[in-house]
Amino acid sequence: MILAKIIGSVVSTVKHECYNHHKLLLAKPVSPQGKPQSGVILAVDAVGAGKGDVVLVASEGRAATELLGFPCRMPLRSVILAIVDDPEQLASTLAITDGNP
Repeated sequence: MILAKIIGSVVSTVKHECYNHHKLLLAKPVSPQGKPQSGVILAVDAVGAGKGDVVLVASEGRAATELLGFPCRMPLRSVILAIVDDPEQLASTLAITDGNP
């Protein structure tokens, strides 16, 4: 699982059929404290996320394929699984879990 912030969407005139009827979003990985990390992720939106939302991303092709209900393996790596309602509470929860003060 990767914590990320949605920074934009992707529009394509030609795409693989598995992406039909699915929104593609660009997500910037962030730390639990909200600090940007390196890289950008292209992910299929399964929850209705939008620009500025903090989300949880599964970055494993098999999980993405199973969650979206594809009958066979498709060229898909990352899927947005959840929108984080309160990133600050998540950060404090993770700090407690990790044993940090």
